[in-house]
Amino acid sequence: MESDSGVPPLTDDVVDKLRDLVSPNYLPQDVAAMHIRAMALMGRLKALHRASNTATRIRKESTAEARQEMDQSHLGLQNLLYEKRHLEREIEKCRQFASIYQDVPLYTLEEFTRLAPEAARTEDVLSDEHQLMLNRLSFELAERQRLDLKRKELVQRKEELLKESKTKASTMDSVKTQIDQLIKSATDTRKKIEVFVPSIQTPDATTPG
Repeated sequence: MESDSGVPPLTDDVVDKLRDLVSPNYLPQDVAAMHIRAMALMGRLKALHRASNTATRIRKESTAEARQEMDQSHLGLQNLLYEKRHLEREIEKCRQFASIYQDVPLYTLEEFTRLAPEAARTEDVLSDEHQLMLNRLSFELAERQRLDLKRKELVQRKEELLKESKTKASTMDSVKTQIDQLIKSATDTRKKIEVFVPSIQTPDATTPG
């Protein structure tokens, strides 16, 4: 009979009975009867051997499963410890982190409560330091974006005025050049006329009597 408990069966009893068969006490016994008994004991011994192998295999499998579970538990514990150390380092980094907002010049609290939208400065917000800081930063960002847009518009207008001024200056230079050319042309024409046409002397208004 094989054992399912994982505990190897004992063979000492069968081995002792086989030893008895070859002892002087069994010499008077019938040889055929002793042979039958020996075969029965050998069959029992083989069955016990098979049961022992099965029990050993079950025990090895059970030990391997237990070792695997223990290894997995150990690995899980190592992962948890690693994650714990990682989180502790991240927490420490967060504690030591100096956010840039601490160096950003913000509107004063008085200016914020006066200029910010009403929804951003309710009593609940003003009583919550964290939410108040978030709203002040959000308002600061919106104001800077508005002012930056205004600056860009002014820069564009300035460029347009400069371009317009350059265009007018160019036009004035062109007109001046044309006037200078007309004056020069008129002067040259007058000189030519003076050369070919004698000057007309205006007679005196009174004639001698």
